[in-house]
Amino acid sequence: MYTETEQLEFDANHIWHPYSSATNPSPTFMVERCDGVMIELTDGRQLIDGMSSWWCTVHGYNHPRLNQAMTDQITKMSHVMFGGFTHNPAVELSRRLVELTPSGLERVFLADSGSVSVEVAIKMAIQYQASRGKPQKHRIMTVRNGYHGDTFGAMATCDPVTGMHHLFQQSMPQQLFADAPPLGFDRPFQSSDLDSVRHLLEHHAEETAAFIIEPITQGAGGMRFYSPDYLAALAELCKAFDVLLIADEIATGFGRTGKLFAVEHAGICPDILCLGKALTGGTMTLAATLCTAEVANGISHGEAGVFMHGPTFMGNPLACRVACESIDLLLENNWSQQVSQIERTLNSALSPLRQHASVANVRVLGAMGVIEMKQPVDLNEIQPRLVEQGVWLRPFGKLIYMMPPFVITQAELEQLCRATTAVIEQLQQQ
Repeated sequence: MYTETEQLEFDANHIWHPYSSATNPSPTFMVERCDGVMIELTDGRQLIDGMSSWWCTVHGYNHPRLNQAMTDQITKMSHVMFGGFTHNPAVELSRRLVELTPSGLERVFLADSGSVSVEVAIKMAIQYQASRGKPQKHRIMTVRNGYHGDTFGAMATCDPVTGMHHLFQQSMPQQLFADAPPLGFDRPFQSSDLDSVRHLLEHHAEETAAFIIEPITQGAGGMRFYSPDYLAALAELCKAFDVLLIADEIATGFGRTGKLFAVEHAGICPDILCLGKALTGGTMTLAATLCTAEVANGISHGEAGVFMHGPTFMGNPLACRVACESIDLLLENNWSQQVSQIERTLNSALSPLRQHASVANVRVLGAMGVIEMKQPVDLNEIQPRLVEQGVWLRPFGKLIYMMPPFVITQAELEQLCRATTAVIEQLQQQ
């Protein structure tokens, strides 16, 4: 049995973590177990998770109903190929998704992860256009400050300048980028906000298959909240220019913004919808791409006659079963009330930070709180300080943000905010 020190040393020398350096890795903390909203380190320290493990553990960790769902399913089958077979977990999950998502989304493609669901959406859009006899409509349009994943098709739709993937720019398809939506959920919408989008559509609609956007909240591209009226007007523009609309709800789906799906803020139904992260309550990797009957039928009547994608673990029954339980749990737990309470507390607890000299902006929407600093934060410095305060956040760039599990208690959320404020004050005094 290796000691904790030996394990951490091996980790530092041989294991690559997300967005990390092999020669100068960020501090890494050894986790023993997780329960509820608490992460327990092997040295006994308890951390309140303010990240929902990158936005997916909406019910907290080690939930007995999710555990039981997986236990029950694994005794039957953990996996079986989806080509030529189907099974109850996949049917029931797809039934729930069709019922819950905006009316009009009728076909469900079950994939492995959020990035893959975006790849699937892009391929759907391009194949649909080709099936209509318009193969020239093969490019994707989007806005700056967006983030859609780390695989190549998804990377090509992330911001090419401020995003994380500019090093690969020469190897990726060259897509079309409009100006980012103006910041502010409550900001009055002006027609001029879409001038950049309108200009691109006027000049490139004939070669554009689809427009992809994160509805209401741009996540890893800057945690930016924008007007629902902007999204509604964008949907109308796409329709007018014969361009499909892809809504990337991987981060926003299942209640995070205060609506079950963020597109509901704008009252629209996209042509294609991407889901992931919270889909299984943070227990297993799974994603889904939904589309309208028009898109599905168009693809199926085209040259190939089939949609050209099929992951090995597509429709994994273990993941589908726990996703069904997670959705049921979400609906039974009155998620809307949970998110509203989190929003009220975040607004109250983070508001004083607006007066801090080092803070540029504080914004809250649903179960998301964002503290934008005037200068970039040093992850290697701030992360250990947060751990010392008993909380877990993962800041990036100028942003210290929190997206806690919906089951977090009032006391835990207040402690999360107090600890974060204390660390900001420590850094300001340096």
